[in-house]
Amino acid sequence: MIETFNLSKIFYDSSRGEVKAVDGVSFDCKLGEIVALLGVNGAGKTTTMRLLSTVLDPSGGTAKVCGYDIRKNPEDVRKNLGFLSGDTGLYPRLKAWEIITYFGRLYDMTESNIKSRIEELSSLLGMNEFLDTKIDSLSTGMKQKLSIARSIVHNPPVMIFDEATVGLDILTARNIVDFIHQCKKDNKAVLFSTHIMREAERIADRIIIIHNGKLMAQGTLADLQAMSNKTELEDVFIELIEEQDKQEDKGSKNQEF
Repeated sequence: MIETFNLSKIFYDSSRGEVKAVDGVSFDCKLGEIVALLGVNGAGKTTTMRLLSTVLDPSGGTAKVCGYDIRKNPEDVRKNLGFLSGDTGLYPRLKAWEIITYFGRLYDMTESNIKSRIEELSSLLGMNEFLDTKIDSLSTGMKQKLSIARSIVHNPPVMIFDEATVGLDILTARNIVDFIHQCKKDNKAVLFSTHIMREAERIADRIIIIHNGKLMAQGTLADLQAMSNKTELEDVFIELIEEQDKQEDKGSKNQEF
């Protein structure tokens, strides 16, 4: 599972100074649960996920993945985590099976385990026809299936999807959504980020709304609707971020005097 404790990340910009990309965020994601991190572009979703995956070091607070602290046990965190984004980042000159093998070796899997896992994933994801094909000859949908395979070759209990359906055609996006549901059936903890309201409504058990790095609200869709007396998630979302923007504008004006 995932647990974050007052997680923060500060960047320094030459023109803007201190930028709080993630500002004291606390939430959890349990095994067998799908949690959506919902926010506009630049809200802090990707930074949060990069902190959880140990790509970035936090400026404050911490988080745990399957009980392992991202600060103290980054290698153990990575062993228990699968990360998938919209950017496949695949090596074009390698064949599909070579990519999966490469990532299996990174996770210290034995050659026999890698081989059996490739067979299992090829059947699960319908990859048999292009396993021996070079990456630069694959379609977008094939590449995304391969990205899934390389992310879960070590069969991690926690999956993170960072805007994984953005820019994909409807059939490829559906493959990703189906796989997210399969992860839940397999009792994995699933955290996915999106700026698409309908996607969050359809997929998530719980929704976390984040804006300007801050966690604005979290709960089931019914919880969020009751909180704001709004029916549509879009209306709930807009009400929350407009209120935060007003508060921040007021705070900025007060500092000027």
